[in-house]
Amino acid sequence: MNERNKALITLAQQGDKEKLTLLIEENKGLIWSIVKRFLGRGYEPDDLYQIACIGFIESIQRFDFNYNVELSTYSVQYMIGEIKKFLRDDGIIRISRSIKELGIKIKELEHIYMAKTGESLCVTKLAEILELPEENIYIAMEAQKTIESINAKIGDDDREILDLLVDEEDEQSKIVDKITVWEMIKKLNSRDREIINLRYFKDKTQAQVAKILGISQVHVSRIEKKILSEFKKNLLTT
Repeated sequence: MNERNKALITLAQQGDKEKLTLLIEENKGLIWSIVKRFLGRGYEPDDLYQIACIGFIESIQRFDFNYNVELSTYSVQYMIGEIKKFLRDDGIIRISRSIKELGIKIKELEHIYMAKTGESLCVTKLAEILELPEENIYIAMEAQKTIESINAKIGDDDREILDLLVDEEDEQSKIVDKITVWEMIKKLNSRDREIINLRYFKDKTQAQVAKILGISQVHVSRIEKKILSEFKKNLLTT
């Protein structure tokens, strides 16, 4: 990060509103790139922009130069989180205690099912077990999401799975897509996440992964293809 940006952030953190406004203005393109992902949900773009700005300001206040990351990268998760929180709290469907309790029950079922079968539970199966509409399952799972630091690591190095999935020229879009992929990896069950970790962060072959996990190479290949296909689909629709 250059010295100018460091100075702007430091002054903004100290309460300089002019420098804060300047940071928002210089990152307007990034903020709008986040907003565009949430259009078509019944809210005015300018309203969502203001919500995203709240997240951006929060990221400035929490930013630490020791993170060794650009503010633009660090702020993405805060902006996405702020808009999602707004949509949950202000939207047609509000997060109630019953939905939160359902989310806890879903996690318990997922753990039990994984321990017994080694497979993850899909939304359809969860809906069948709980005798609830799939929409309720989706809402409860969404309510379980939390904002986490952009600095969290999944693998042992800095390689990113996004490099295997997309080839974008726009740097701001890349930043958003990287966060999206990172969030998708977090949602994977422990086995699937381990497969991605071994394959793309530890450079293991499918045969090596199969041996480590005690399953067939064909099974590893099938799971890997399914995960990457789902990632690509989500990147196109988010």
